[in-house]
Amino acid sequence: MIFIKRDEEEPRIGVAPLIDIVFLLLIFFMVTSHFDIASGIRIDLPGMAKRMVDEHEENKVTLIVDKSAQIYLEGEKIDPKELEKRLREFVKNRALLYLVLQADKDVSHGDVVRIMDIAKSAGVPSIIIAARWKKEDLQ
Repeated sequence: MIFIKRDEEEPRIGVAPLIDIVFLLLIFFMVTSHFDIASGIRIDLPGMAKRMVDEHEENKVTLIVDKSAQIYLEGEKIDPKELEKRLREFVKNRALLYLVLQADKDVSHGDVVRIMDIAKSAGVPSIIIAARWKKEDLQ
């Protein structure tokens, strides 16, 4: 019996399935990534020389003070008279450990200290003052 040898096609990897997988991974990472963005409030944070790492994401509340000394608690505009009451609720209900204070660099020092005093009297155990880290300042 004589066997006829056929030309075999060389195995190759299809490009179309690889492109599909790359797009699926891209969509997955875009959907699952977390961005901590202040909700439309424009502030200019002061600079700092050393970068700090935030370890306790779940036990923090963000308080923003813009140039005109308007206060935003978790992105919601709040009256300074109501601030202590709301912070007490956060301490009681969410076991608040850290208050991240993002104050514009043009806000007066007295306004920032007044807000820090309100937070301490509300029972906030720790206040973190946010600043923008500039790598070029380290050289």
